Amino acid sequence: MSNLTLAIDTAAPRLQLALALPDGRTDVLVEDIAKGHAEILFDRLATLLARNNVTYDDLDRVAVTTGPGSFTGLRIGLSAARGLGLARKIPVLGIPSLLAISLCVPSGPIAVFIDARRDEAYFELFPAPGRIGDGPRLLPLEAARAAIPADATLIESPFADIGAMARFAAGADPLAFPPHATYIRDADAKPQDAARIARRAP
Repeated sequence: MSNLTLAIDTAAPRLQLALALPDGRTDVLVEDIAKGHAEILFDRLATLLARNNVTYDDLDRVAVTTGPGSFTGLRIGLSAARGLGLARKIPVLGIPSLLAISLCVPSGPIAVFIDARRDEAYFELFPAPGRIGDGPRLLPLEAARAAIPADATLIESPFADIGAMARFAAGADPLAFPPHATYIRDADAKPQDAARIARRAP
């Protein structure tokens, strides 16, 4: 791993940025924020880059969480990462959020159990940190609890270790991690058909 990798996570109510530097160091910037990621993302990114004496031109790759998570947050993070990748002509890796969360522990097996509200949970089993699991599922809370293996480390925090994610992405194959959003649940927003006014015939 000799590249400079930027990691972005806006899937949860927190802005998380990290740089995995070629010398092996990792620098992290984290700010708790439920909304408004778009308004502060590039300002905080500029701060992170400046304090490490690097610029956008120095980036070798960008990684971003792909969900499940906040629809708005995911769109912001993915748009920023893709824009940087396009402008710099560098790889953009989409790291599934539950996979990123699995990196919080040193060894597996791991069960990631994230409260998705409405008595449901996002759930996935991983044989080891960063190893592709059985795919994220949206399950009733009790069903998810029952699916946790006795020998698995249970993680219930919705926040990835952004530094660990940056280090993982620095050595990962970009072709294995396309930057596409992972939506398990439909968006809460519904079309406002009832409020529309019928157009008058000409």
